[in-house]
Amino acid sequence: MFGRRLTLSLVLVAAGFVAGLAVTGRARTPADARTDTTAPPSAAAVPASEPQRAPAAPLIGGGGPDFTRVAGQAVKGVANISSLQVVRTRNSPFTNDPFFRYFFGDDDVFGPRDRRSLSLGSGVIISSDGYIVTNNHVVGEDVRRVTEITIALPDKRDIKGRVIGVDPMTDIALLKINVSGLPVVAWGDSAQLKVGEWVLAIGSPFQLSQTVTAGIVSAIGRANMGFAQYEDFIQTDAAINPGNSGGALINTRGELVGINTGIYSESGGYQGIGFAVPSNLARHVVDDLMKYGEVRRGSIGSVRIEQMTPEYAQELGAPNTRGALVVSIGRTSSAFEAGMRPGDVIVEFNGQAIDDPSQFLRQVADAKVGSTVALKVLRSGRATELKVPIVSSSSVTRGRR
Repeated sequence: MFGRRLTLSLVLVAAGFVAGLAVTGRARTPADARTDTTAPPSAAAVPASEPQRAPAAPLIGGGGPDFTRVAGQAVKGVANISSLQVVRTRNSPFTNDPFFRYFFGDDDVFGPRDRRSLSLGSGVIISSDGYIVTNNHVVGEDVRRVTEITIALPDKRDIKGRVIGVDPMTDIALLKINVSGLPVVAWGDSAQLKVGEWVLAIGSPFQLSQTVTAGIVSAIGRANMGFAQYEDFIQTDAAINPGNSGGALINTRGELVGINTGIYSESGGYQGIGFAVPSNLARHVVDDLMKYGEVRRGSIGSVRIEQMTPEYAQELGAPNTRGALVVSIGRTSSAFEAGMRPGDVIVEFNGQAIDDPSQFLRQVADAKVGSTVALKVLRSGRATELKVPIVSSSSVTRGRR
């Protein structure tokens, strides 16, 4: 009897042990699931009712896009530029002394002094036969005082360059070197840029040639920044520092979409806000400089305008601060002859509302020379329409001389 019970107990224990092994063999912990290296089932094993997923785009280690191919090609078309110019300064040791200036005025009784100034920046090769686009301020504020321009190519050659033309209004300059077979950065269409799109800034910050930084398009159509008269900037957070001016802003296809121009900074260094001249605008300027040696754009003559303020609006009877306030006007200008007067607030250009002076200047500059535009102005709170002829800006400039 005792033997039967013992035998039965042993059989039950063995059966339980075998069942435990079977259950354990089928179970996996979460850690096992993470470290499982078993090959996934083949496509044939996937049920027909589940759609196939497209393979993910290749990513670099940090999870961002891979710019190595685009950057490697684009840096070959960005050069380093140094411009030597003669700057005339006051020779008086009391130039900044208000007491001295009170008695002697702005006349420098000690005579002027010339000194040499070196400007450093970047430039983009846009043709294989040596045309290079950069910023006007890289070349020098007064091109007549530039004595020497040196272009340092990516292949370590230093070539003397010459100025084809400059356009201070957009801060664009065109240079030329007598070299052929150069790698170029192809023009892109800046009108296709979207906010949030990846871009690369390439240049020579602090003389560190072929430096590449990445960022996104933060905004488009930025104006009233104080860099130039004609402003329609691309804003980016790609790092731009002193020496980057005139360098390339390229898209992910390696196309030139902007010319890096300036930064907004309270420290003098990069703070995440940089600006570039759109490629479409730069290309138009370059084409005119190649053909005519100057940029031909529209003008209404010598007219000085300012931003509207709440105080101006209240004084002039304007309903808001939109528009451009005419502060002064030349009596020989086409605008004066059409009836425009100081104190007028320009609120429409050919039926399009004007928000600020920068927008109005761009509209006039882009207008066809010889055409007539309709300007709606507020005068003492009442709306008046003027028909103003568009003349060539070059004729206005010659008239001032």
